Amino acid sequence: MKALRFDSVRRAYVRGVDVLREVSFDVGRGEIVGLIGKNAAGKTTLIRMAMGMLDPQGGRVEVLGLDPRRRPIEVRRRVGYVAEEQILPPYLTVQQLVDLHRSLFPTWDPRMAAELMERFELPPRARIRTLSKGQARRVALLCAVAHRPELLLLDEPASGLDPAARREFLETSIRLLNEAGTAILFSSHYMSDVERMANRIVMIHGGRVLLDGGLEELREELSLALLPHRDGLDRPRLAALADCLGVRERPEGFHVVMRLAPAEAGAALERELGLAAPCRSIALEDMFVEIAGGQPS
Repeated sequence: MKALRFDSVRRAYVRGVDVLREVSFDVGRGEIVGLIGKNAAGKTTLIRMAMGMLDPQGGRVEVLGLDPRRRPIEVRRRVGYVAEEQILPPYLTVQQLVDLHRSLFPTWDPRMAAELMERFELPPRARIRTLSKGQARRVALLCAVAHRPELLLLDEPASGLDPAARREFLETSIRLLNEAGTAILFSSHYMSDVERMANRIVMIHGGRVLLDGGLEELREELSLALLPHRDGLDRPRLAALADCLGVRERPEGFHVVMRLAPAEAGAALERELGLAAPCRSIALEDMFVEIAGGQPS
């Protein structure tokens, strides 16, 4: 049984305009999956569906083998969740919020909670409304992981934090949970975080899964080709190539991301276009920029 499964999921907020179109992927037990895509690509929608906060308008969502809309209490007891703009009760103290969560989760680990309270330097008697943004994120993470969930969902949880705080926040999640086999799905715009944490990448674009693969696999199997402007060569022609993932036109020419290793991409371009072009491996951040900027929305 997978920790999380999206099966041909569809969702629209405006009639006739799908945010998600037949999206399918899963997250295995103990797997760490980075969910990437431009703003409004549907990442938050997917995570909210997994939490039972939204219904799919087509397809199916399963969390630990359960329908999160039909079995919401059981799902939420087994899942940890931190949102980009987590809303915590402002009138409670840190300790009161921790005690509340302890009463809600049978699997609550008081030793882990105490360790995180100390590591994050959280003032137990401080009210939530007096905390800094970084402190509030740490409280949310503590409450999300101290019951040792089987699945952790992180929706841009470290957005707005400085690099050191962001690294501590995310690496704590991994260290405490992945050792116990917790599956983690996290969305982030910080490609350095994705490269450091994830062992698999899912990219959503245009409402669909554009890429789904292991990080090392993507590094080996994707390449960037640099093609000069010339007669008969335009974006539609390049986008129609069998292994093209995206085309971005720049003043110096076309940047073409190919689902091929560099040598194979060069051979394919020479064969199909009669053009010798330099092709190189591509870093994750460059891949994101080139594909997101070289695909129609």
